Amino acid sequence: MNKQQPPAAFAHTDSAHDSRYGVTPGYMPGFGNDFETEALPGAIPVGRNSPQRVNYGLYAEQLSGSPFTAPHGSLERSWMYRIRPSVKHVGRFRKIDLPHWKTAPNVIPDVTSLGQYRWDPVPFPKERLTFIEGMRTMTTAGDVHTQVGMASHVYLANADMVDDYFYSADSELLIVPQHGRLAISTEFGRIDLEPLEICVLPRGMVFKVALPDGEARGFVCENYGAKYTLPNRGPIGANCLANPRDFKTPVAAFEDKETPSRVWIKWCGQFHVTEIDHSPLDVVAWHGNYAPYKYDLRTYAAVGSITFDHPDPSIFTVLTAPTAEEGTANIDFVIFPERWLPQEDTFRPPWYHKNIMSELMGNIYGQYDAKPQGFAPGGISLHNCMLPHGPDRNAFDKATTDSWEPMKLKNTMSFMFETRFPQQLTEFAAKEAPLQDDYIDCWDGLEKKFDGTPGLK
Repeated sequence: MNKQQPPAAFAHTDSAHDSRYGVTPGYMPGFGNDFETEALPGAIPVGRNSPQRVNYGLYAEQLSGSPFTAPHGSLERSWMYRIRPSVKHVGRFRKIDLPHWKTAPNVIPDVTSLGQYRWDPVPFPKERLTFIEGMRTMTTAGDVHTQVGMASHVYLANADMVDDYFYSADSELLIVPQHGRLAISTEFGRIDLEPLEICVLPRGMVFKVALPDGEARGFVCENYGAKYTLPNRGPIGANCLANPRDFKTPVAAFEDKETPSRVWIKWCGQFHVTEIDHSPLDVVAWHGNYAPYKYDLRTYAAVGSITFDHPDPSIFTVLTAPTAEEGTANIDFVIFPERWLPQEDTFRPPWYHKNIMSELMGNIYGQYDAKPQGFAPGGISLHNCMLPHGPDRNAFDKATTDSWEPMKLKNTMSFMFETRFPQQLTEFAAKEAPLQDDYIDCWDGLEKKFDGTPGLK
């Protein structure tokens, strides 16, 4: 159990250094821990969850991330001690439209999702857009109503969510920044996020996003299914990959602010707004294991072959959202970081393949070794299930003639949202996003080398 008492809350001061975003956040280390944190001393009851009266005149409330009768090892809940109960943070709802944010099932009759696709970085908008308003869905998979599948999005933002707050009843949100920092204020505390870090925001948790750099672009994987967990390590054992100690959960912080505010809610693929007269981020203290967290991708300890061949790309899995079928993921979040390649007599880039998983890739920075040209930072590619893909001609030629000397892949970080389910293109992805019509031509230069005689060619 971790316990830490930060000095203050989301203090809206007049200080020049950070008046919009409050004090510098603090964090508690560990993945899936049972945390305990309070912004005011004595706010958490000792030895009980719901006393007759809570200190400071606070209300006790539980946020559950699992059914009450789930097996003990999978129970997820946090107790919050807040200025007002959540029933005061919603009023009458009215439906609104976020036309570019789509939810599965979302099959467009005149859009062909079967194919190998790649997009240039989606350009920043001219109109004013917050993190929520600037969400652009690229693909969907599964069915939100049965809590199976996912959606992949690009976010484009140039305005702070000042008195606007959001939560998703549909999904857990995995945020992957590519350009610009995010200051994410949540019910549980604040998370500062920059490119090469990721953040996971649980289903049902209220948050808002501000932009310290004035604009931001990145990727979001919306998980309809079981929440993310660390992958089983098998013979790797206890260490390497994403180590639990490198995940950071924010310490308690709160807004005690009375100002007209709006709470946006995503529910069954629809969006609703309710208006209130105060901030809903009023949790003074909390304890439990259902909470947001961040992770620095630079702390990922990659493993691989040190003789010949190389393992499946699953060796680079940071987080996995499992299904009832063991070993089959609703979503795998996979990264391709800087790393050494020491294998002898081996084709070192990813081999040519087609598989049962659907792979949406994004480039955070640098070059991806299997596609040295055309896959720019901020770019996206999609290879749906059972669609062949692999290195282009230039990557193939280099890989088959390179020295066997160990080499380090530098200045690279790309990722993959991989799912067992087919990913359907949205109308935005097919008709508005900067699709590279000539992407499939990258394999045109691959020529027949077979001549019926033995020996290497």
